[in-house]
Amino acid sequence: MAYRLKSATKDLGGFNVSRILPNARKRTVGPFVFVDHMGPAVFPPGKGINVRPHPHIGLATISYLMAGSMLHRDSLGSRQEIFPGDVNWMTAGRGIVHSERETIEVRAAESHFDGLQCWVALPEDKVDIDPSFIHVPKAQLPNVYREKVMMRLIAGEAYNCTSPVKTYSPMFYLDVVSEAGADVERPCSMSETAVYVASGAVQIGDEVFGAGDFVVLEDEERIVTTETGRYFLLGGMPLPKQPLLRWNFLAYSRKKLEQAEERWRLGQFPVIPGDENEHIPLPS
Repeated sequence: MAYRLKSATKDLGGFNVSRILPNARKRTVGPFVFVDHMGPAVFPPGKGINVRPHPHIGLATISYLMAGSMLHRDSLGSRQEIFPGDVNWMTAGRGIVHSERETIEVRAAESHFDGLQCWVALPEDKVDIDPSFIHVPKAQLPNVYREKVMMRLIAGEAYNCTSPVKTYSPMFYLDVVSEAGADVERPCSMSETAVYVASGAVQIGDEVFGAGDFVVLEDEERIVTTETGRYFLLGGMPLPKQPLLRWNFLAYSRKKLEQAEERWRLGQFPVIPGDENEHIPLPS
């Protein structure tokens, strides 16, 4: 039977997010180890997104917005503003530092912000690959059309389509807008699958789920929209080995996590060109 996971509210420096994964009941869905719903939020002039430079190892981050914009900068020299429907995919590998802020134009006026931030575990044999960053505009992402349904494939493979976003293990991540009465089959019956309802309502098995529900499917094969809205489908093949996740670091041994923490504490990660004056300290 499908079941929902309760989210926790976290403060990310001036705005709250709903943290869904990791969760005490289920720590991963396929390779997804972290899911935050950022917003929805309305910022007055002078306020907004201001996530200072911080490090990652062993994972890839996926930024995807439904409203607003965000300026990504990293230690590779990448500088990319993301808008709704675009994808920012950052592979941390052996180590990268990035910040998420805004442009002056956005900060100067009232602004709306709403999006999802996900982390995907790199396989054990790829955790030390070179860091990288790609930006894929929404026009380059595949669309899937069904009766009463429009989908965008953000990353991975689903419904005979492949996203140009490079992944490191079998997975899928879809943005779905559907009318009441729409009926969508699970992308891959062999994969772990979750549905995050952003608006409207869906029926999975015998239960109806509404906005804010993150639902893990078990034997259920179909998602039926009972109230017109938007939801996300994500998942993939189960990880062959569960990784360890501590703060922003993912590894398959405690020693590697401790080494990453020490590197950050000693200032041994690379800096972000033009954004090197601030950083998030290692949590105590």
